[in-house]
Amino acid sequence: MTAWADRPTLPGVVGRAVEHQQLSGLLDTAPLVTLTGPAGVGKSVLARAVLEEHTARHDGTVVRVGCWDGLADGAVTDALLRAAGLPAAATRREAARALAHRTAHPCVGTRGRGRAGQAELPEAPTPAVAPGGAAIDALTAHCRKHRVTLLLDDCDPVLDECAQLVRRLLRAGPGLRIMATARRPLGLPEERVAAIAPLPVTLGEGIAGPAIELLATRTGPAAPELLVTVCQALEGSPLAIALAAHQLDRMSLPQLAVQVGADGALFYSGPAATVRHTSLYAAHAAGYALCSPTDRRVWARLSVLPGDFDPWLAGCVCTSSDVPAGAVDGALERLRSASVVECVRDAGGAHPDTGVALPPRYRLPRAARDFGRTQLREAGEEPAARHRFRQACAALAAEAQIAWQGPDQQVAVRLVEDEQHNLDAALTHPPQDAEDALGALEIAVSLWFHWAACGYRQEGRAHLDRLLLLSREDTALRARALWLAGYLAAQEHATTTAETLLDQAWRAAVMHADSDGLARIAHAHGVLALYRQDTATAVACLEEAARHHSRDPWFGPGPAHSWALLAIALAPHDAARAKTAAQRAWEARHSDGDFWLYSTILYAHALAARAHGDPAAALRACRKALVAKKLVGDPLFITGARHLLSGLRRAVRSGSPPPDDAAGEPWWQRRHPKGRDRNPDGNRGRRAGDYAG
Repeated sequence: MTAWADRPTLPGVVGRAVEHQQLSGLLDTAPLVTLTGPAGVGKSVLARAVLEEHTARHDGTVVRVGCWDGLADGAVTDALLRAAGLPAAATRREAARALAHRTAHPCVGTRGRGRAGQAELPEAPTPAVAPGGAAIDALTAHCRKHRVTLLLDDCDPVLDECAQLVRRLLRAGPGLRIMATARRPLGLPEERVAAIAPLPVTLGEGIAGPAIELLATRTGPAAPELLVTVCQALEGSPLAIALAAHQLDRMSLPQLAVQVGADGALFYSGPAATVRHTSLYAAHAAGYALCSPTDRRVWARLSVLPGDFDPWLAGCVCTSSDVPAGAVDGALERLRSASVVECVRDAGGAHPDTGVALPPRYRLPRAARDFGRTQLREAGEEPAARHRFRQACAALAAEAQIAWQGPDQQVAVRLVEDEQHNLDAALTHPPQDAEDALGALEIAVSLWFHWAACGYRQEGRAHLDRLLLLSREDTALRARALWLAGYLAAQEHATTTAETLLDQAWRAAVMHADSDGLARIAHAHGVLALYRQDTATAVACLEEAARHHSRDPWFGPGPAHSWALLAIALAPHDAARAKTAAQRAWEARHSDGDFWLYSTILYAHALAARAHGDPAAALRACRKALVAKKLVGDPLFITGARHLLSGLRRAVRSGSPPPDDAAGEPWWQRRHPKGRDRNPDGNRGRRAGDYAG
C-alpha cells in the first residue's frame, strides 16, 4: 500500500527509463536521494513513479508531503506526522504542558498571593521536551514498523528546514529511506543527487527522442517534422510540452509549430495539479520569489544573452551600480545550484588548440530567459542591458580580430565559434539609437576575417548592407565597412555591386586620408580583375597594394596577402615572378601561424607548377594548401583545392600533363556546400585566382 498525503492520480512517465533505473539503484543503497532539476522537468512525477515500484518490490509504504503549497515555516514535521497518521508535534507539546500542570506543586502557577502570609512563587517551568524530539522518535519508529519511505516533495521554499529534519531523522533511524525533490540539493553528507535534465528531442539521425514521444501522446498521429519543431523550440521541457499540447484545442499543430518557433515568450497556460504548474511563467515565478534581490537582477539581465556564455560576458551584462562586478560569479553559482542556469561546460578543461585552461560556460534555458526578459522589461532595464551586451560583443569581436593577425589564427576561429549566438544577436537586434548602430557596425567590421577568409561571405554582406543603412554618418568606421562590403561582393562575383561600394569606399578613404584604406581598395580591385580574367589590371592593382606599408596591421588583407594574390595572378604566365611574389608574401607575414596566407601561397605554388608542367610538385603544394586551409575554414577554397587535387592526381597517375584551363571550359565549377553562403549573382566557373584574396 502507498499512503500519499494528497492521493492524486499518478500520471504516466514517458522517456525516463534511464533515470528510473538510476534512481532505483540509488534508493537501494543510499539513505537519502534528492532529485534536482529546473522547473517543469518532471521531478515529482518521476520520484513518485520510482517509489511506487520500489515499495511494491519491498512490500513497503510511502508517506509524501508537498512542501511548496500551503506549508508555513516549521510545519514540515507536523505535515509528515499527519500524512503518517500520527499526532502532530504541536498536539504533543500541549499534552506535555497539561501533564506538567496537573502534577505540579499546588503553589506552582497560582497568581497573586497564596496562603496567608506567604508570597507568590514564580511559575515552575514545563518539563523540558526537545523541540520535535518526541515527534522524530515517533516518526522513525513508525517508518521502521511499516517499512515507510518518506518523500519530501518540492522542498525549495523550506529547504533549510527540510535539511535539518532529514538530518535528525537519519540520526534517529539510520535505516530510513528518504527521497526529496527540489531545484537544488539539500547539502547533506549522506545525500546522493540525481540531476534530471529535459527530455532529448532526438536520439540520433532520424530517431525520435522521448520529447517527441511525449508530445505524440497528446497530439496523436502527426507529421514528425512538426513534432520535432515544437519539441526543439520547447527544449524538451515536459511541462512546456504539456502546456503547448493544451493549445491544440484552439489551433492546429502547424500553427503551434509556427508560434513556438517565433521569438517571443511562451507563457501558455493549462490545468495542473499545482498553481505554479499552470504556466511556465508561474513555474519560474515561484523560483524567482525564492532568490535574493541580487540573484533576481542577474537572472533578469542574463535574459539578453541568447546562447551560452562565460562569466566574463555575464559580468559585462549584469554589472551596474546595484550589482557589483564581484557579485556576479556568486549569483551565477547560486542560480546554477537552483537549476535556473545550466552549466554547459565545467571550468578547468583545456583548449584543444592552445592547451589554455577554459572558463566555465553557462546557459539560460528559453523558459527561464523568457521569464527573466519579462522582469527586465517591467523594471525598465532592457535598453541598458542590451547596450552593455552589444558593447561586450564589440570587445569580443575586436579580441578575435587581433588574435587572427597573431601567432595562431585558430584561436580567433574558436573564439567566434564559441560566441556565435551572442555575436549574431548583437548584429541582428535592432539598434536603439545611432550610437548603438555604430556599435553593431563595429562588430561586423571587426569580424572581417570571419566573413572574408573563413567562408561566411554572404552572411557578412547581409549584416553590412543592413547596418550601413542605419549608419549614415561619414566616419572612418563606415569607410571600412564600405570597403569590406565591396570586398565581399567582389569575392562573391557581384561585380556591379562591388564596384559601386568600392567607389564609395574610395571617396571616404580620400576624405579621411586613409592610405591603408586605399591599399585595401586596390587589393579588392585586383580580385575583381582576376575574376574577369584581366591579368594586366589585376597585376597592376595588386602590385600597388603590395608595395604599401600598412600602418594598421589588424584590419584587412595587408601587403603580404596582396603579394600572395599577385603570385596567383602571375602563376599561369610567369613562374619566376610568381615565385618571387610568393617569397615576398612569406617575408611580409605577421606570424608563422597565418594559415590563411600560407594556404594562399601554397595554392599559388601549385598553380605555377601545374601550368609549367610539373604536376607532382603541384600535387605536393596543393595537398599542403588544403591542410592549412582546413585549419581556418572557407569551404569554397577547400572545394576548389580538392578539384585541383583530383585533376593533379589523374595527371600524375597517367603521366600526361594536366589540361590547359586557358582554353575551353574552366577546369572546375564553383560549388557551394549545403547550408553555406550562396552566390547572389549566379554560379560561374572560376579560374586561377578564384580562391585567393
